[in-house]
This record gives sequence, C-alpha cells and structure tokens, in this order.
Amino acid sequence: MSAAAGLQAATVKHPDVMAPVVSLVDELRELVRSGGRDDLDARLGMVRARLSDSRVRMVVVGEPQAGMSTLVNSMVGSPVSATDGKPSVPVIVEYGAAPSATLVKSAHGRVERVPVDPLNPGPALTALGVLRAEFAEPSPLLADGLVVMDAPGPTTHEGVAWSMIAAADVVLYATDAAAELTETQLDYLRRVEQVCPAVVCVLTKIDRNPHWSLTQRRNRALLDGAGLNFAVAPVSALLHHQADRTGDQQRDIESGVPQLIDHLQEYVVAQADSVAIAAAVRDIALVTDQLTTTLRAEADTLRDPRRRAEITQRLAAARAEADQLRQRTATWQVTLVDGGAELNADIEHDLRHRLRSLVREAETEITRTDPTRKWTEFGTELDARICEVVEENFVMAHYRAVELSEQVAAKFPPQNRTPPLPELRLTNPGEVLEPVQSLEALESAKASIGQQALSALRGSYGGILMVGLATSLLKMPLVNMYSIGAGVLLGLNALWDDRRSRKQRRQAEAKVAVARLADDVIFQVSKESRNRLRTLQRVLRDHYTEIAAEVSRTADEALRAAEETGLRYGGQRELRITEIDAGLRTLADLRERAQRLTY
Repeated sequence: MSAAAGLQAATVKHPDVMAPVVSLVDELRELVRSGGRDDLDARLGMVRARLSDSRVRMVVVGEPQAGMSTLVNSMVGSPVSATDGKPSVPVIVEYGAAPSATLVKSAHGRVERVPVDPLNPGPALTALGVLRAEFAEPSPLLADGLVVMDAPGPTTHEGVAWSMIAAADVVLYATDAAAELTETQLDYLRRVEQVCPAVVCVLTKIDRNPHWSLTQRRNRALLDGAGLNFAVAPVSALLHHQADRTGDQQRDIESGVPQLIDHLQEYVVAQADSVAIAAAVRDIALVTDQLTTTLRAEADTLRDPRRRAEITQRLAAARAEADQLRQRTATWQVTLVDGGAELNADIEHDLRHRLRSLVREAETEITRTDPTRKWTEFGTELDARICEVVEENFVMAHYRAVELSEQVAAKFPPQNRTPPLPELRLTNPGEVLEPVQSLEALESAKASIGQQALSALRGSYGGILMVGLATSLLKMPLVNMYSIGAGVLLGLNALWDDRRSRKQRRQAEAKVAVARLADDVIFQVSKESRNRLRTLQRVLRDHYTEIAAEVSRTADEALRAAEETGLRYGGQRELRITEIDAGLRTLADLRERAQRLTY
C-alpha cells in the first residue's frame, strides 16, 4: 500500500498545472454561450469538471457478461459490483480509510443517500429507484487518487454510460477472450475514442480460454486496422482472486491484473496532468473548429447579400435531398428486410443441399463396404468434408451479403455507399461445429465365432434331418454321408445369410448415424448463420438510419441559421462582420494557445 493509503487519496492532477487549460476552457465557454450553442457549452462544462477534479476517473465498460464487474471487484479488492448478470446501476469507488457504501436513490421527487453494508451490497444494487452506488475502499490502487466507475452495459442505461465516459480520464473496455472484436464493437470503440482518447482494451477470462494469446494478437490487428492505438491487456480476475487468497505471487502474475494496474499507474496516474491536458486540448480544438465553421458561413452570407438567396436555395436543396432520403427509408428498409429473409432462406437451402449430397455420397460408400472395418477413419474423413461444406456455405453467405449491401446502398447517394460490413466467412469452421457430437459408434458389432458356429448348426440341423428321413426309406441310417453333406451345405448357407444380414444391419445403422450427424450440423450451423446475418442487418440498418437522420438535421439547422442571419443583421451587416472577424481571431488564438500546452 502506498504511503498515502493510511490517510487519504493522493492528488494526481495538480491545480497549478491545470489552471492554464481551465482558463482557456472558460474563455471558450463565453464565446460558445454568446453564440447560443448550449450543446457545446455542456461539453465544455464536462471538460472543466474533469480538469477541476484532482483525481483520475476511470470508467469500465463492455458488453454484457464480459466480466466488467468481476474485473472491477478484482482491481479494487472488494465485491463492490454485482456479478450475478442482472442489470445493475453505475458504481463509483474511491479511496476511504474504512469501507463504506452509500446508495443514491430517487424517492418522491427527491434524491436520498442510504448507507448499506459494504461487504454485501449485491441485492441493494438492483433495488427499485437506485440511481447509483458510491463506495469507499482502502485499496492501494485507489490510494493513488484513482476513482473506479463501473458503467452499466450498453443495452441498459446507455445515456448514463456515455455520460460517465464523457467525464472519464481513461476508459477500460472489457471484452471476452473467447472471441475477437466484432465490427460493432470496433465502431463502439471509435465512438468512445472520440469522447475519451485514453482507452485500454482488457481481454478478460483468459483462464477459460487457453488460446487467448491468438485472440489478443487478432484484436491488436483489428484495432490497428481501425486506426485505434489502444493497449490490449489480458487478465483473469479469477486467478487474481485465487492468488490474493492463497498468497501465490506466480499465479497473480499469470492473472495479468498486476501488469494492468502497473500500466494504469505508469501511463495514466503518473501522467495524469499530461493525459488530462491532451484530452482537454482535443475537446477545445473540436469546439473551436465547429464555431469557426459556423461563423465563417455567417460571414460569407453577410459579405455578399446577393449570395443569401443562392445559399438559401442551396440549403433548401439540401433539405429537399434529406427529405427524399427520409422517404427512401421505407424503401431501403423493405429491401433490407426482404433481402435478409431471402438470403437466410437461400443460405439454409444451400447448406441442406450440400449436406444432402454429402450424405448420399457417404451412403453410397457405406453400401459398397462393411462400415465396421474403417468406421473411425470414415468418421474423420466425413468430419473434414463437413468442415469444407460449412466453410463453402459461409463463403457464399459472405458474397451474397455483399450483394445485399450493394442493393441497399443503391437507394442512397454514392458518397454513402461504403458501410463497414461484418465478416461472414469462417476462419475456423471447427469452432462453429464444436458443439456437434462426433459420429456415433456402431452398436451392431461383428458376430463372434460361437455365434457363427451356432448359426451354422441351426442350418445344418435341418439338412441332416430332412435328407436323413428321406434316405431312411432306403433302409439307411438317419445320419449318413448324404445327410451329412446336406447338413454341411445348408449350414454354410445359413452362415452366409447371417453374415449378410448382420452387414445390412450395420450399413443401415451407419446410414442413420450419418443422417443424425447431418441434422446436428444443420441445426448448429443454421443458428450461427442466422446470428451473423442478423448482425449484418443491424449494421446496415444503423448505418443508413444514422445517415438519413444526420443529413436531415444538418440541412435543417444550416438553413435556419442562414435565414436568421439574413433577417437579423440586414441593417447592421458591417458591424456583425466586424464582430465575426474578431470572434474568428479569438478562436484561432485560443486554439493556438491550447496546442502550445501539449508541447
């Protein structure tokens, strides 16, 4: 534990270092307020609050069941977050000399603070009306001035999660080591990076996934391809908990949690000033760029009144285009829904057709030979051929999905025709087929020597008796050379018939086993295929819905601003132009001063 752990959390952001940035933020807020941009003022307000807080705020986010809460509990060293999988509330953990827990609740229009047991807060976290849970823990990690916040999953309280990300100095994104990052997750990380540039991608549950290093390398490549320079840290909260309980230092190192904490202390806590300043300068640049664009458009309109009609006409055309785009929404949605249903049916039909052909080939091979002779080798070869069939089916699904994307994109302008598509092709078909049981063993084994001898005796008995009775009319004994010969012939015939019957039973059983295997494959692969196609449909739907809404909003706002500018400053055009030029110079100066702070 650090030296500050006995009294209070250390201060990691120094007010004297933050003062110049805070001053720039205040100046910029004055300009933003004079321009009536409440949205930008709210963003700068969060930036100022982040700079004024001497602590470092770290938010943990991720997909449901990715181990976020378990990771928080492991790092803090106390069960502060519920891990039962039920929807929870935001959890904020900071340093305290003694453990304590407080629920912030909304009751009858008022906000109440209710103390709870810090050792067993789980049931209270899911109670009705709870807004958030605040904990104080004597953790060495928190003693360095770090505040850990466990955000709700993206499917619940999404607005709360994004507000926590906006107020954070660093974000930990938890993802399960069982699977690589999807395109949806990469898009989410891009949005997070725009709000908080300091992000660490945490690969959880490595104790359950022995091939986690492959996932780590693949995620590193995917992040690099997306232009996201994030660290990828593999951890196991379970191993860390076991090591903490047993004092096993080697196991603790294997858990990866100490390395993650060291990374946070070295690159986040120790560099809290520079990290906070860099994030604030980035926000200042974004705000100044937006204000500069707005003011320059207004100045262009004022300097040439004859252009007002032209600009208004151009913006009206943009709004008409947005309206047309909105009208197309129903068309492209119908195309997407119908195309998705048709694609799903075609892919399943293709899979069934390929497997049916494979089953017929397997049945033909079974008919030609006795399946028990090389049943294991036959099963191995059949598994390999099934993997090939499944891989070819998903390749077809990928190219058909590209065609569907192009059909939907044809409903939109050319510049909006490149949505990021998830990969439908399989890199490892064995992962999809892992739940499928192997080919069943044949129960109809070959007959033993005793069973074969018994079958031969049954057949020979009838021959001896029949021929012996016939020869007895000639005064010959019942058992004679003729009856013995007949018995031998009929015994051999009975033995041959028994062998043929057993072989036919084994062939029929083998064909049934192959058919069952094909049914299992169809069930499992169809589920995976439907899941991937649903992901594709969601990506296309979200992409084009966002385009339609964004174009419409931008055109409407720009048209309104241009019309108001012409009406408001018709008689005081020169004065307003002077004010705008002064504002542009101030914005440029603010931006330059902010950039110098990062050198």
